[in-house]
Amino acid sequence: MSSTYIFPAPEQPSVPVRGSSARYAVSRIFCVGRNYAAHAREMGSDPDREPPFYFSKPANALVESGATIAYPPMTQNLHYEMELVLALGAPLFRATPEQAAAAIWGYAAGLDMTRRDLQNAAKATGRPWDTGKAYEQSAVITDLIPAAQAGDMGKGAITLQVNGVEKQRGDLSDMIWSNAEIVANLSQFYHLGPGDLIYTGTPEGVGPVKPGDEITGQIEGLVNLTLTIGQPE
Repeated sequence: MSSTYIFPAPEQPSVPVRGSSARYAVSRIFCVGRNYAAHAREMGSDPDREPPFYFSKPANALVESGATIAYPPMTQNLHYEMELVLALGAPLFRATPEQAAAAIWGYAAGLDMTRRDLQNAAKATGRPWDTGKAYEQSAVITDLIPAAQAGDMGKGAITLQVNGVEKQRGDLSDMIWSNAEIVANLSQFYHLGPGDLIYTGTPEGVGPVKPGDEITGQIEGLVNLTLTIGQPE
């Protein structure tokens, strides 16, 4: 039975798949906080193997690599965070790491763009991070590469440049929690499945960008990422 809506239904958020005309439909975006020890230290934390923690972005925060995005409102301190993104392809609930690894359908490079001043203000008052993290065009992503082609992506260089100057360099093997461990842990809290993206954290070297800046990023084995910061609206 078809539905009639008061207003037109929003377009389904989705991500291109390299080598295919089909796209990956997205329902949710989960993000892992402080999953690289050096980045946790630069943000003022002392990392260890305590359970990972998460925050979310709306699916309509997605923007494809190669875009120009407006410098967002209500911030004077917009930061980049270069990340490996996981795309799930099977239902999971209370999964083991082995089951979680088998459910990772594909990988992409991504940016968790952050209004750092708003996030820091929220931290200082014990409030949610939503205005700092979960806003329009804050989840940049490249084409997905199916896991069957990319492998398990447990290691490999992850780098980012602003205007050609390197700002971030790390290795996926530096993650405190591996891809499979992240997915397995997240599945203890949610029924996961196709349509779920997971941004897995960023290496050290995060910093501000301004209108006119060009961001480029690379994760070994995946599609290179580009983003231009436009003028404020």
